Amino acid sequence: MITIDVGPLGHIMLPDDEIELIAIRAQGAGGQNVNKVSSAIHLRFDISTSSLPEIIKQRLLSHRDRRINNEGVIIIKAQQFRTQEKNRIDALERLKDMIKAVAVVQKVRRPTKPSKNSKKKRLDNKTQRGKTKALRGKVLDG
Repeated sequence: MITIDVGPLGHIMLPDDEIELIAIRAQGAGGQNVNKVSSAIHLRFDISTSSLPEIIKQRLLSHRDRRINNEGVIIIKAQQFRTQEKNRIDALERLKDMIKAVAVVQKVRRPTKPSKNSKKKRLDNKTQRGKTKALRGKVLDG
């Protein structure tokens, strides 16, 4: 059972059988060990059949992320570490972070206008700056 703290929504519990973890061989350089040890982890999590709350399922499915395929399955490949256990933990943490990111509701931004006083201050500052720069010009002999 995996527990995810999603702030004001509380905790989400995911049963282990909803997350498919497969050990695979890591890609890239690694010497002799990389060819014989399956230390990378392939995590698969089907959003639609999971026990997540419906609102989080909808947000995840509408989330634009390359790790979510067309069938609504999250695929995370963890191969950063040398040991399988650390890669497994890393993959699960990345899944938790993904779920946390969609669980947090962004505040609605309301457009604001600058106040009359701030506009006046800005224009006065521009005028003052212009006068200062005008004094830097060439001196004319008269």
